[in-house]
Amino acid sequence: MSTRLGRATVLLLCLLPGPLRAEEEFHFDAAAFEKKSLEWGGYAELKGEHSDINQDGALSRLNLYREPRSTLDRLGATLQLDGSYTRGITSFNWRVQGSAAQDDLAWNDQAELFEGYASIKAAPSTTIELGKKTFKWGKGYAWNPVGFIARPKDPNEPEEAMEGFIGAGLDLIRSFAGPLRTMALTTVALPVWQGVNEDFGERDNVNLAAKLYFLFHDTDIDLLWYGGNSRTTRYGLDFSRNLTTNLEIHGELAHTPRQPVRTLMTDNSVTTHDVADTSWLVGLRYLSERELTTIVEYYHNGDGYNTEEIDRFFNLVADGSAQYETTGATTLLDKAASLSQLYSRPQPGRDSLYLRLSQKEPFDLLYFAPGLTAIMNLDDHSWSLSPEAVYTGFTNWELRLRFSLLNGAVFSEYGEKQNSNKLELRIRYFF
Repeated sequence: MSTRLGRATVLLLCLLPGPLRAEEEFHFDAAAFEKKSLEWGGYAELKGEHSDINQDGALSRLNLYREPRSTLDRLGATLQLDGSYTRGITSFNWRVQGSAAQDDLAWNDQAELFEGYASIKAAPSTTIELGKKTFKWGKGYAWNPVGFIARPKDPNEPEEAMEGFIGAGLDLIRSFAGPLRTMALTTVALPVWQGVNEDFGERDNVNLAAKLYFLFHDTDIDLLWYGGNSRTTRYGLDFSRNLTTNLEIHGELAHTPRQPVRTLMTDNSVTTHDVADTSWLVGLRYLSERELTTIVEYYHNGDGYNTEEIDRFFNLVADGSAQYETTGATTLLDKAASLSQLYSRPQPGRDSLYLRLSQKEPFDLLYFAPGLTAIMNLDDHSWSLSPEAVYTGFTNWELRLRFSLLNGAVFSEYGEKQNSNKLELRIRYFF
């Protein structure tokens, strides 16, 4: 019995930590956790696409009437570099993206500075930012009605980086004890001059925008405002709250008292008239116990076109296509092309529904994540459906296979798109 007790004592001593085993000292390397002055990364991407053309669709007849085809193949490459350099109270931040693509029709390439700005921590509660930055205002996933000084998202790729605008910003933040826990004010001055933010609106103006943030009773709330002569004045409100650990609800409301809207009339003339635009969004995000993430959003676009107004554009394309086939003239197609940016943009109608499902490693398939994105135009009941599969089993690599199917009646948004479906393979290497 004593022998067994002795062996147990030796085993216990071997398992005990620190003070009883002085020969094994614990070391903490603080340097490993210090923020580095220079941090950088990015990704390199190769993407191949095969599209079946909707030859009866208005947009294929508008864009491909000189070279009609049944399919379109495209191969592209993208390089994105981002990072920051910190010295004292100042940090310099950047994001650059260059891309090139070749399809059956043409070659195109571009290089853009998405972000490049200096951030100065003037005080613990005060930050000044100067340069080109993306201001991600709003709580929506697929759309942001209150994104007054941001470019519109692509609902099919809402998490991709977007190009910002050049401006100067000031952030002030303060914490409290009580129901109101945090309050923050962000103000931005955004100039529009020759060569500076020219695609934002009318030139030779300095515009102002502000966001007042509250964390009140575990609810995130923003009050937003934009004023300036490059665009008309607008006001906004958004919120986000976790109802349970796995369920979040969010919403946005934007009001523009006077918004100029260009509309195609029945005689093919174009008029510009002012409307009072109120757009809003409500959505939820749910994470199940099996790690299925569900995002649902309903979006009302106050300055969108009704079905009758969109029908006029599709009729113009149909008339232009008939004119070209009969006489070779492109007068009507040229007019339609000048309006296509308005009528063929994503979600040109009034009401849309978004659904996103993504599952992490179903059936214990490691590094595998299937997903599904669906977008429906509730006005004409046309839709797009995009299942996908993502694999990350190789270090720093991501492979995504996605198929998009578009469907709708004649003169509906997705029924008149250029593609009837698209298959794409995207390979990314992160560094």
